[in-house]
Order: sequence, then structure tokens, then C-alpha cells
Amino acid sequence: MENKKILLGMSGGVDSSVSALLLKKQGYDVIGTTLELFAGSSCCNQETYIDAKNVCNSIGIPHFTYECKQEFKKHVIDDFIECYANCKTPNPCIECNKYMKFGIMYEKARGLGCKYIATGHYAKIEYSEEYKKWVLKKSNAGKKDQSYVLWNIPKDLIPYIRFPLGDFESKDEIRKIAKENNLKVANKPDSEDICFVPDGDYKKFLESHSTIKPKKGNIVNKKGEILGTHNGLYNYTIGQRKGLGISYSTPLFVIGFCKEKNEVIVGEEKELYQQEINVTDINLLLVDDIKDWMDVEVKARYSSRLAKAKIRQEGNDIKVLLDEPQKSITPGQSAVFYVGDIVLGGGKIRR
Repeated sequence: MENKKILLGMSGGVDSSVSALLLKKQGYDVIGTTLELFAGSSCCNQETYIDAKNVCNSIGIPHFTYECKQEFKKHVIDDFIECYANCKTPNPCIECNKYMKFGIMYEKARGLGCKYIATGHYAKIEYSEEYKKWVLKKSNAGKKDQSYVLWNIPKDLIPYIRFPLGDFESKDEIRKIAKENNLKVANKPDSEDICFVPDGDYKKFLESHSTIKPKKGNIVNKKGEILGTHNGLYNYTIGQRKGLGISYSTPLFVIGFCKEKNEVIVGEEKELYQQEINVTDINLLLVDDIKDWMDVEVKARYSSRLAKAKIRQEGNDIKVLLDEPQKSITPGQSAVFYVGDIVLGGGKIRR
């Protein structure tokens, strides 16, 4: 008999709750789990556990919690802090997906005898006849598609992952299913913030949980002319215009940093555009390597549009040549490559 046991990550929200319902209807033997990641976070608090457990009870499946705070600190929070300490802008969801949801959770699944794992992400896993393998694809959810934050999952796991929400086009459809099945979380609001910074004040979080503290320095242009002062490099990101406190003849934007001199570098809007990106820490899902120039579409931020580009592997890195210059390419963010609707892979933007 085929093993259809599946471990579903549950945050107590409507997406993972409806995922449990859908998987059960599809004939899977579903077990729900909630990972304890960070005390007081939006996806890891008493309400989260209660909501997830209540949903599981209401649809007749077991639910377990696992304490993973040390692992979360090591792989997600410490990386978050290190990025800001080195003038990079991180995306902690990507680290969490790699190490927690598709790392530790998969280990728990194996321990429970589960063949599969699932989450409530808006993405698809399908078998591609063209590539003769299981592939990660965009969902039907348009702007809510979350394939961008999944590029760093282990390639070997793809055949064993299920995303029940991949074919839905809107959150309204998910809430409707929840209401029709009397799930109490049907109207529970989404959490838009970083889960371990529920008030959205990442600067306060950094000052409270690391050695990063306010430190005055100069705001300069590319010529080195001092135009103003700042109170810590971590308060700024590439492309930022507001909050610079500078009076100048033309609008100025943050275009870079000099950590050694503790300087924020500003320039005009045209200086934010670049046509070449270097990407490191790569993870290729569709192919083993990219020896020759390859046409792809690239997304350099979760909220940015896809842009046409050519890419080629150079050692352990990937060089990206964009067809047209793109604005505010930010070190620390991810560049994710697509071939049609399929995620080819991705990496971290170096510059």
C-alpha cells in the first residue's frame, strides 16, 4: 500500500488550515505540526498553537508541536543580524524555508513515518515531462505567488513536497472554503510583518538582540562630499529616499554604503539602475549547472516584476546580464530565475 502520510506545517492561519482540509480530501493521511521558533512572534505564540490544534481537532487529524528556538536563532535570526551588520538587506523567510520548514520539519516527518511534507505556500510542485523531473512552479495566485521565497529549498525534497493552494487564484477563495467548513480561523487576518518582528520595527529588534547600536557617521555622495549625517547604517536600505534629512538641488537616494568609513552613499535616481548582477550562495533546482549563457526571467525582490536576462555560472556564482537596467538592486536580497513558470533556481545578490 502506498505511503500517503504527510506532515503539514501549520501556523494557525487560514492558508495552512485550509491546506489540511484539502489534503485530507485528497486522500492523504495528514498530521499537523507547529514549530516553536521564537517566543512572541506572530507565527509562534499561544494563539498560534491553539488555533492550529483546534483546526486539527475539528477535521480529525493529529497535531504536534516541536520546540526549535535554538535552530531558528542559529539559521534565521543570526543571519538576519549578520546581514544588517554587513550593509545587506535580508529576507528571513527564505532562510526559514530552507532550514526550518524544509529542513527540520522534513526530519520530523521522516521520524513520524511520513513520505511527504506540505505547507500553505502559494506555489506548485508538478512533474515536468519536458525535464523528466518534479519541478517547483509559480502558483495561479498572481501577486500572492510565493515561489520566490522557495528557491533555496533542498532540490532532493521536491518530489516529496505538496502545496495544496497552488491552483487557487485568490485568498478570497481560501477564506470561502474555510467558512464553508466552519473553520474558526476563516476571518483571521494575515500577518504581513517579519514573524519575529511583529511590530515591524526591525531597527529596535536589532538594537535589542545584537551588538548593533546607533553610531553616527556621514552621508556622502560618490565624490566623498559630506551632505549630512546618519545614526547607523542599519537604518538605511538601497533606494531609500525619505528620512535622509538632506536639502539638495535634486532628489537623493541611498545608492550604497562604505562600512569601513561608516558612510551612507547617496546619489540621483539614475544611479540606482544597474544592468549586471553578481549572485552568490546559489541553489539550482532545475539543472545541475549553467555553463553557457541562458535566457531566463529574473526577480530581484519579492515585490518586483520579472525582468528578462541572460545568466551564466562562473565558479560558485552566477553572473546576470539584464536586458534592461533595473532599479534598486539590493545586496542580501535574492535573485530568483524562472524558465516560463518553472523556478530554475536562485541565489543571494552580492552587488
